[in-house]
Amino acid sequence: MWIKLELATAEDAAVVAALRNAVAEHLTARYGKGHWSSSASEKGVLYNLKNSRVYVARDGREVIATLRLCTKKPWAIDPKYFSPCKRPLYLTDMAVAPDRQRKGVGRLCVEEAGRVAREWPGDAIRLDAYDAEAGAGEFYRKCGFREVGRVSYRNVPLIYFERLL
Repeated sequence: MWIKLELATAEDAAVVAALRNAVAEHLTARYGKGHWSSSASEKGVLYNLKNSRVYVARDGREVIATLRLCTKKPWAIDPKYFSPCKRPLYLTDMAVAPDRQRKGVGRLCVEEAGRVAREWPGDAIRLDAYDAEAGAGEFYRKCGFREVGRVSYRNVPLIYFERLL
């Protein structure tokens, strides 16, 4: 399987929101209600398109995965835990269609995000994952990210990860 990330457009906003919601519903059904249960809206995705780069991966015309890269630090990330660098990028809102999970799609998206980040240019990818069974910490470890800290932000336990480029 091969994945190529492409920039999402305003025409993709409804599909990206629906994909994020399908993943949130899947996680909620599997692990119960939590911070991962929040819903996305088309309006929210349109906002993301203005202040970051939203990417999609397609199988034919079907959007099977999405992620977002930006230079602005997300509110829940404390930079003191990360390696010093000049151009960090932050990976957020990664979602793989539930029927495509555990088939290598997410790993390939992360690889492709690394390529995109190097071309941006960026020198690191940073992210946080829920420190819970529903969190993707083990997935990011398997994708070559290094755990750099554990924090609780607004009573939400998080694990910080980075991958230097």
